[in-house]
Amino acid sequence: MNNPTSSKIFIVDDDPFCQGIYAQWINNLGYTDIHCYDSGQDCLNDLSKDPEIIFVDYNMQPLNGLETLKKIKRVNPDIFLVLISAQSEMQVAINSLKYGAFDYIIKDQNELEKIRQVIHKIQDVKQLLLKKQKSSWTSKFFSFFSF
Repeated sequence: MNNPTSSKIFIVDDDPFCQGIYAQWINNLGYTDIHCYDSGQDCLNDLSKDPEIIFVDYNMQPLNGLETLKKIKRVNPDIFLVLISAQSEMQVAINSLKYGAFDYIIKDQNELEKIRQVIHKIQDVKQLLLKKQKSSWTSKFFSFFSF
């Protein structure tokens, strides 16, 4: 695995102010490969760039965040997708997690800190998956030569 800050991150939000704030905050955390999109469809059209993390606003048109999430997960279920919303309705959060979101962040005075925490959790999960992958490969390799 490369340096965690080399992760490609997409931000999908139809509000240019939120988009700019999130991009600057994530850049300040040391991540430089950040791509911003005004709509879920624009993000979907650019999935060939192979992002590792996507932050998606819930309230967008014509595709809302949940519809965008479902379509992204059909293309690549391994992308870490985080829904961000002013919606504090519990069912919206439950549905986003049910359809494969890694996390759900409510837009409030702590959302930037929550973004930092989620990115940190994602990096921890990626490290654990990599360690498990290496361990699995090593055990398979040595079991092949066992007598």
